[in-house]
Amino acid sequence: MSTKIPVNIAGNLVADPELTYGESGVAHAKLRVAVNQRIQGADGSWQDGEPVFHNVSAFRALAENASNSLKKGDPVTVSGELEFRAFEKDGERREARRIVAETIGPDLRFGTAAYQRSPRAVAGPDTTADAGLQAAPEAAQPAYSIATKGPVAAPPLSGPARADISM
Repeated sequence: MSTKIPVNIAGNLVADPELTYGESGVAHAKLRVAVNQRIQGADGSWQDGEPVFHNVSAFRALAENASNSLKKGDPVTVSGELEFRAFEKDGERREARRIVAETIGPDLRFGTAAYQRSPRAVAGPDTTADAGLQAAPEAAQPAYSIATKGPVAAPPLSGPARADISM
């Protein structure tokens, strides 16, 4: 029996995401997130509490995007379901917990990020929702530099729909 509880956490990645593919071809990323609590002492000063480590699993496109975008030390936010599992190992009953992620993103309290939409597989010429909106050829570059942990200047949009964009 498993119990699932909605949960949101903010912390830092302990290691780079591990991306694997199951037998059916479904992407699975394993992340480990450390969450530190800040504790205010009697004198009013703040101190770091003991870190709590969470195992996080992401699947499909979220798994691929997380493994391509995030690395060890990055501040992240995770929203998903806390899942508890009971199992037996070597005749002993054990319990495990993990967060099955619905969303993962950078924690913008500590920096900036530039969003880049992932390309979708196109079944045919009439199936794209953004048919008139195309990125310039240089758009294959990531909009977020992992090396500098900062945004990269994104190229301007091109195509006939550029004039139709308004905020």
